[in-house]
Amino acid sequence: MEAKAVEEVEAESKASSAIVPTNPRPEDYLTVIALPLAHRPLFPGFYMPIYVKDAKLLEALVENRKRSIPYAGAFLLKDDPATDSSLGSGSDSEKSVYELKGKELYKRLHEVGTLAQITSIQGDQVVLIGHRRLRITEMVDEDPLTVKVDHLKDKPYDKDDDVIKATSFEVISTLRDVLKTSSLWRDHVQTYTQHIGDFNFPRLADFGAAISGANKLLCQQVLEELDVYKRLKLTLELVKKEMEISKIQESIAKAIEEKISGEQRRYLLNEQLKAIKKELGLETDDKTALSAKFRERLEPNREKCPPHVLQVIEEELTKLQLLEASSSEFNVTRNYLDWLTALPWGNYSDENFDVHRAQMILDEDHYGLTDVKERILEFIAVGKLRGTSQGKIICLSGPPGVGKTSIGRSIARALNRKFYRFSVGGLADVAEIKGHRRTYIGAMPGKMVQCLKNVGTSNPLVLIDEIDKLGRGHAGDPASALLELLDPEQNANFLDHYLDVPIDLSKVLFVCTANVVEMIPNPLLDRMEVIAIAGYITDEKVHIARDYLEKATREACGINPDQVEVTDAALLALIENYCREAGVRNLQKQIEKIYRKIALKIVRQTMPSESSTDKIEGNDSQTEVAEIVSKKDDEVIETNKAQEDVPATKDVIETNKAQEDVPSDNAEQPVDSKENESATVNMEKVVIDVPNLHDYVGKPVFHAERIYDQTPLGVVMGLAWTAMGGSTLYIETTLVEQGDGKGALHLTGQLGDVMKESAQIAHTVARAILQEKEPENPFFANSKLHLHVPAGATPKDGPSAGCTMITSLLSLALKKPVKRDLAMTGEVTLTGRILPIGGVKEKTIAARRSGVKTIIFPEANRRDFDELAENVKEGLDVHFVDDYSQIFELAYGNDEDNSEQSS
Repeated sequence: MEAKAVEEVEAESKASSAIVPTNPRPEDYLTVIALPLAHRPLFPGFYMPIYVKDAKLLEALVENRKRSIPYAGAFLLKDDPATDSSLGSGSDSEKSVYELKGKELYKRLHEVGTLAQITSIQGDQVVLIGHRRLRITEMVDEDPLTVKVDHLKDKPYDKDDDVIKATSFEVISTLRDVLKTSSLWRDHVQTYTQHIGDFNFPRLADFGAAISGANKLLCQQVLEELDVYKRLKLTLELVKKEMEISKIQESIAKAIEEKISGEQRRYLLNEQLKAIKKELGLETDDKTALSAKFRERLEPNREKCPPHVLQVIEEELTKLQLLEASSSEFNVTRNYLDWLTALPWGNYSDENFDVHRAQMILDEDHYGLTDVKERILEFIAVGKLRGTSQGKIICLSGPPGVGKTSIGRSIARALNRKFYRFSVGGLADVAEIKGHRRTYIGAMPGKMVQCLKNVGTSNPLVLIDEIDKLGRGHAGDPASALLELLDPEQNANFLDHYLDVPIDLSKVLFVCTANVVEMIPNPLLDRMEVIAIAGYITDEKVHIARDYLEKATREACGINPDQVEVTDAALLALIENYCREAGVRNLQKQIEKIYRKIALKIVRQTMPSESSTDKIEGNDSQTEVAEIVSKKDDEVIETNKAQEDVPATKDVIETNKAQEDVPSDNAEQPVDSKENESATVNMEKVVIDVPNLHDYVGKPVFHAERIYDQTPLGVVMGLAWTAMGGSTLYIETTLVEQGDGKGALHLTGQLGDVMKESAQIAHTVARAILQEKEPENPFFANSKLHLHVPAGATPKDGPSAGCTMITSLLSLALKKPVKRDLAMTGEVTLTGRILPIGGVKEKTIAARRSGVKTIIFPEANRRDFDELAENVKEGLDVHFVDDYSQIFELAYGNDEDNSEQSS
């Protein structure tokens, strides 16, 4: 095979030598001009262009060529020992070659070089072709450098030597593999055979070394080697390395090509597909396709779409055809049409006006909230009678956690409307509501337009959350921007800045939520119908926790109902001592906390049972089984005794006895871990009661609001409203110092300005009442008093503590304690008149929570109290007054009552 390969190479190179014989012959030149080569040595039979920057040297070469002496010696330049060749650039090495002259250049030249024929000189470029090897013997002339040389001949070799043949065949085989990958190498073969003739062993070695990309020093070794076999071996190493480099190059090229060609191929195919479809009439250009898409999207609602909107869409479609697809205005118009055609013009969802179904849904989702549910049912009833519903603006106000947001979702479900919620808390940009102008980059419509696109109907229920927390920034006032949206008289023609066409929002039902109504700007509040959700009393919280929160939490934690029991007493203690706020969000968190700990306990109980199962499997002893079971019995009995659950304990004992009676044969069988786990879970039912409640939720957060069982002198319980609901508020007054003319009042308790003024008014009114009741009593004139409102870390403000302060001052002045279980609230004027207060339900709930039996309210709040649910008013003795003289009789009563109380 290899012999055939040599014959093929020789057959390809039958061209005659292109070197023209000269007279004298090349071997007759014993003195030549030395040309330094910076990068690679010149091999016989190869071309090499070099640049000669030395004018004198170039002139000498031209002169020699004219004198028919077209030969010079080409010698590789040694690396400069003073510099690192790996750091120097190509231009630096060439520059150093041109600067070398005379003896310095002579020392830097390798001894063995090549006799080179000068084929052409064009400018400073000299083209050389190598002939035979030379060795420098001595220097003849320095400028230009001329040297004496000896012509070197290859050492004799046996052409029939098998080792040389085998080596040459391997070189040819490797060269053939390399030639398949590189067309440049094939050009080298053709050029070489034209100028040198047929290949032989020495020429084959020179050819392989010359075209390889090896280091110049390795190539110089091949040039200096005169032993043909050794030269072939050196060349084989270089060609093999070249082959490895070619393989690496090919793999790199293939990897990059695979990475790039996939995308290019897909792009080209897509372009070809588009062209084919366009030629066949199956697809139009982009602009026509866009217009067709917009028209197709608009078609279902075309008859319901307002005429002015249709006109704008047609104008924009016409403009789209005239614009260039690459222009920025094209994209603006396309986005504008996208929004215009995506809106549900005149598309309304079918509402359900079934009042009984709505009542069932509202009761299913929420407990209590009778007034809210009644208002929704009224809305549905009006829609039933009219045959259509008009959008309203309802504002649900109340403390956090009372279910305002979830009520909005339930209303949407009851009405069969689409639901959309967006929170405006901290919103400071008007563009979020009214949209941006289309001229801005990245312009978008407002939230209402986005809402209509998302829900796909023109009559959704839109929940605007946290409307009392609207911000105000440099981009305008969002509260003012909401006026048009929430005004029933204006929102039929709501104008979004982006769409710039009127939108009918009159059928949209807006439900807003707020914690404090006073924080909503008055013009905005005037457009809403406020429904107050005061919060839940303890009984309502128990029902909510039992019927809603506990059930949902148990399912979320993956616990079965028969695994856990939370007693009513524990639930009541949780509400009274941990979750007194008006809402139930914190109650839900505490219930989740309990069930998480129960889940961990249940999972932990499975671990010792699995380890004990392993022991049973590894030991046949019935005694050890009995000990394990008896230990479990003791643990279960102790746990259930602590929980005071006797029936559960009996069930556990019976279960354990049944397990203890299992035959020993079953103990040897492998026990299924899942069955063992379920058995353990069923065996130990977790009971949450008052004694172990603190193990799950920690120490109580709240304590009894009644600080005093027996009300001392100068102490009166008032009722206050907070953002978290209602709470009781003690007013305490004590005597600091007494003396003639020392009458004064000192206030503490972090009171606000309004409350400080109430205290001054109370002091004045109390003096007037004391003057009327006991004219001879100089208590206020000669006493320095200190009035304090406990919980000094909590800021307090509001006018409704006026009557409570008067009662506290008079109690100290008259030395009469206030009746037991009495609380009062009301604003007082300087003439003793009682003005109405707010938060009647919250204050009533706070009074019930504190065990108060008698409450004093202003007469103006009688109707507010009568509207409360019966379960809130149950068991309370409420008095309504319009003058403080009536409070005086109710607070102190007759002397017999006071004497009984003091005793």
